[in-house]
Formats: sequence, C-alpha cells, structure tokens
Amino acid sequence: MKLTGWWSRRSNPEKVELYTRWSFHAFVLIEVGAIGLRALSGAPQPLGGWLMLLSCAHAVLGGVVSSRALDWNTGRRERPYRLIAAHGALSVAVAAGGLLMRRFGALEDVGTAGAVVVGALGFGICSVVLCMVKVRHMLYLVLATGAGVALFCLALGMTRQEVLGFTVGQVIMGVLLAFTSGFSGWLLRAVWELDAARELQARLAVAEERLRFGRDLHDVMGRNLSVIALKSELAVQLARRGRAEAAVDQMAEVQRIARESQREVREVVRGYREADLHTELEGARSVLAAAGIACTVESADAPLPARVQSALAWVVREGTTNVLRHGDARRCSVSLTVTAGAEEEGYAVLVVENDGVDGGPGTGTGRSGMGRFGPGTGSGAGSADGPGGGSGLAGLRERLAALDGTLEARRVSGGRFRVTARVPVGARVPEEAGVPGGTRPAVGARVPGKAGAVEEARVPEETR
Repeated sequence: MKLTGWWSRRSNPEKVELYTRWSFHAFVLIEVGAIGLRALSGAPQPLGGWLMLLSCAHAVLGGVVSSRALDWNTGRRERPYRLIAAHGALSVAVAAGGLLMRRFGALEDVGTAGAVVVGALGFGICSVVLCMVKVRHMLYLVLATGAGVALFCLALGMTRQEVLGFTVGQVIMGVLLAFTSGFSGWLLRAVWELDAARELQARLAVAEERLRFGRDLHDVMGRNLSVIALKSELAVQLARRGRAEAAVDQMAEVQRIARESQREVREVVRGYREADLHTELEGARSVLAAAGIACTVESADAPLPARVQSALAWVVREGTTNVLRHGDARRCSVSLTVTAGAEEEGYAVLVVENDGVDGGPGTGTGRSGMGRFGPGTGSGAGSADGPGGGSGLAGLRERLAALDGTLEARRVSGGRFRVTARVPVGARVPEEAGVPGGTRPAVGARVPGKAGAVEEARVPEETR
C-alpha cells in the first residue's frame, strides 16, 4: 500500500500532471543517450568527450525549461522567457557547431553529425513548444528551424545530399517532438480546466441551493411578518380608543401567527419541505452526465406517498453531490424498487452505487467514493455511526428515521460504493407542533385557528 499510495491518493489531474512531468524528465536521459553517447563513440577524442558534456548540459537545461513550462501551463509560474532564450541559443550553437565540424572534417561520421544537429534542434523545439498555445506558432517554429538548417548548410557549401538530409531530418524530428510536446501541454491544461469546471459546478450547486433556501424563507416569513405588523398596529389603535378586549384578541392572533412562523422557519431550516423524487432522479442523470459520469436510472412505476418520495429525493440529491465532489467515479447507478406486500408492509428501496473507490471494505484514502457517507471515506471519517460519519449521513439518517426508515452505506467488491435507503411505504408522519400525525401541511400552508380559518389582517371600518 505504501508503494502505490502516493499514486492512488492523487486526483486525476494530479496523475496526468505527474505522468507528463516525468515523461519530459525521461527526455533528458533519451537526449543524453541519443546524442551524447553517439558523439562519444562516433567522434574522435577528445572531441567526443566534449560533445558528450555539451549534450548533457543541453539536456539538463531542456529538462529545467520543460519543468518551468509545465508550471506555466498549470498557472503556477510566469512564462520562463529567459530560460527559453537560453535553451534556444544553446540548441542553435550546438547544431551550428555540429555542421561546422562536419563541413571541415572534424566529424567524419555523417550519422554522428546528424545526431548532434537534429537532436539538439529537435529537443530544443520540444521544450520551447511547451510554452506555446497556438498550433500555427509551433508550425512556424519547426519550419523556420528547417529553413535555417538548409540555409546554413548551403552557406557552408555542403553537397546537395547533405543539405537535403539535414533539412528533412530536422523537419521530421521537429514535427514529431513539437506534436508530442504541444499535445502534452494542451492535455494538461484541459484536464486542469475540466477539474476546475467540475469544482465550480459543485460550488454553483451550493449557491443555487442557498438561493432556493432564501426564496423559501422569504415565502414563509414575508406574508406572516406583514400580517404581524398590521395586526400589531391595529391592536395599538384599538388600545388607544379604549377597546382593550379587541386589542387583546388582535395580540392573541399575533402570538398565534408568530408561533406558526416559528414552526415554518424550523421546517425550512430542517429541510422538511417536500422534494420531488422524479425531478431529483432526472437532475442526477443530467448532472452526472455533464461531469462525464455514465449514469443509469431505474425507477419503479408504483406510486409512493409524498412523504416517502421527499425522503428518498434527499438521498438522491445528497448521493449525487458526494459522487461529484468526493468521488473519482466513471459509472453511477440509481435504482428504486418497491417490495411486494401490503401497503403497510411494503418498502421503497433506493440504491445509489458508484465505482472509483480505492482499497477494500472499511478503508479509504479520502477522495474516492461518497466520502461523507461511508466508513473510512473522507478526511476524518469514522464508522458509519460514529462521530466521523459526516453531516450528510447524520442528516439523512434523521430524515429516514422519522419515517421508520434505515440507511446503509458500505463498500462492495469491485471498488464500488453503495448507499441503500429503505423506507416503509406506509410510514407514519411524526406529530409536530400540535399537528396530528399524517396531516402535517406543507410549509406556508395556513393552519386553522380558533375560528376555523386564518383571518386576514383587515382594519375594521370604524378604525379607518
């Protein structure tokens, strides 16, 4: 586990960046082997040794430029202009020196000369392209380098075969390495941008939920506060006119409306407003698909009571949020079934399952699976019932327990995580705030008062 934990604990963008970075570090060794060792064995001494040292210096500088360029691609550093200029100048110097030595007989082996010239310019292009974004600029760099090699060879008076060989070799090498380097930089930027977009999507979902909560709170409190203010003003006017009994009645009504408002606000805070199960299922499918997660939804056709649908809808919403924010999933499935039996004995069973979980049952590394649900998932997570269970798990357990339901969250074989919510179809709504069980109104509904209905706040004719 210690040997692979440094890899498995990383997110997908971090894995892509680590792979890309070490691939370019490997280019340092490739350049030393392709140019340095070839020069050491193909050139006379001590010239071969000097070329070996020069190729090593060129390769190390290229590795530094590539590392800084990758930091620039991820937004951690500024573009390394000075290092680019230094590496480009060194590449041109090595290539020019190789052509001069070939022209004046110091490098009699044309293969060694070609390795020095083409290799130095090719790996120089590889590092410089990492600091470019536009494809046409990369193409211009390759073509300009090839044209420069051709003109320099012609200026030295080389044969037509040598001019063509060096030029074509340089263009082919430059195109291959420019494509490799440019594609790697684009892929790294794209992966990090997608990760940022995914995180932004989760933040927008939270912001949207806050706006919804604000609208709900306004709907609940707006009318009631207006009624309280108007009836209080009416009670003051009645008291000043000596109608104490009428003023007491108005203040009693104010007290009743205030208590009703308190109950409604408590319901909003606790999230007891009805949530639509069908809407949550379709929303989960679309949101997960937008995040690149294949989602399958299977829903039973049997009708369910509104209270059961609301509780299960919250499970779907919480499960989808955790798959997006804490998981590394590629597939997710949501299934809703209703067990056979009488209505009082039947159960609605909702199962949310996703892949992308590392380790075996009861273990976790912090980013995989639905971190706030399961044991050992997420930082600081403890057992499912312990203090580390997480607010999402505790809230869902309380919501389902009110309907005599249960919630089970655990890892299963195949690196998958499964959340199972089971609610009796004939569950009884708990009594609250003096409202009989099973008849609790929705938030914002009017509760009958002493006279059998909520009285609108109107100023009597005699007080106008």
